Amino acid sequence: MRLGLPRWSGTLAVKAAVFITVMCCTLAALLGVLVHVSVSNQTVEQARDLALSRLDEATSAFEAGDRLMPGVGVDPDGLPESLRELAVAGERGTMVADHEGRPTMWAAGPADGGRALAVQVDYSQQARTIDDLGRAIIWSSGLAIGATLLVGAFAVTRVTRRLHTTAQVARQISGGDLDARVDDPRTKDPTRPQDEVAAVAAALDSMAASLQGKLLSEQRFTADVAHELRTPLTGLHAAAELLPPGRPTELVRDRVAALRTLTEDLLEISRLDTGRERLDLDTEQLGALVERVVRAGGNDTEVRVVRDARVETDRRRLERVLGNLVANAHRHGRPPVVLTVNGPVVSVRDHGDGYPEYLLVHGPQRFRTEGGTRGHGLGLTIALGQAEVLGARLTFANAADGGAVATLTLR
Repeated sequence: MRLGLPRWSGTLAVKAAVFITVMCCTLAALLGVLVHVSVSNQTVEQARDLALSRLDEATSAFEAGDRLMPGVGVDPDGLPESLRELAVAGERGTMVADHEGRPTMWAAGPADGGRALAVQVDYSQQARTIDDLGRAIIWSSGLAIGATLLVGAFAVTRVTRRLHTTAQVARQISGGDLDARVDDPRTKDPTRPQDEVAAVAAALDSMAASLQGKLLSEQRFTADVAHELRTPLTGLHAAAELLPPGRPTELVRDRVAALRTLTEDLLEISRLDTGRERLDLDTEQLGALVERVVRAGGNDTEVRVVRDARVETDRRRLERVLGNLVANAHRHGRPPVVLTVNGPVVSVRDHGDGYPEYLLVHGPQRFRTEGGTRGHGLGLTIALGQAEVLGARLTFANAADGGAVATLTLR
């Protein structure tokens, strides 16, 4: 079973802090050990040389029969047994050991009669020096690690802040705000060095500008085509009205009406794509507005008002959203179609086969329908766009017992 880590542990700042801490601790430990070992060896070597020098003087005095100096004796108490055995065997040596509660450097050599001549040198000062050095290394390492962490955190935070800004702009662009830009100052000043974050920011700004230009070009093309089609379609509609009654005339009028509806839908979508639609707000009784939409549609739609509500909205846009949802339910679903008002939430449900999978996953897509149904796939697209202008949330789902459910939640 894999152990789950908290989300903050995956951030770049935390990873950088952990890396810096580990590297600082490793480097401090390595340098501390090297310095401590070097100074300790040097200190011990100096104390050993002093002890051996005094042992040489004591040996000369012992052999001459002179009086031994203080700290010199033959088989003195406290002499380490291993050092005594070394001296008795005819060798000279040194050893640090505690004597009467104090660190002592012992130097011993052979004396006559199988005895050991030993010299003791106070090693307290050297021991304190080594201990103080160890503490100083620990404190200085801690201060160095803390200072390095602060400097590293400052440097990493500056980078991560720029990355967060770039990610936020990317999310804004993904949400439809094509005017969003990172505008990293490093990308505008050629004299400043360019790092990887600046390169990413420049690439994102360039991509957004290119995408915005292409989308605006497509929107203008769609609007121009739809606008140019209105004039000939108006003439075609007038000419169709002059045709003699009959089945061919009905077919022509039906196709002309479909073309006019498609043209008006394309114009409406092009206006929605610009993102510059303005609301005409007024207070509306939601139940009464729903009744008007159903009557205007002329379809057999059941209206259920669970809880009425007064909402501040754009009546024309809201009627357009609900009218498209009801028309889509009748065209692609099966009766009964039920429109329910429950406070600021309005749902439209049919009892057909439900929405296709692509629509539930990706939302409505223009000029895409499935199952051989009639239409251009623009009704739900317009409803979603108008809902966004209203600041409402429009969701699509399939009921558990069959049928499509569109839910509009007003502010």
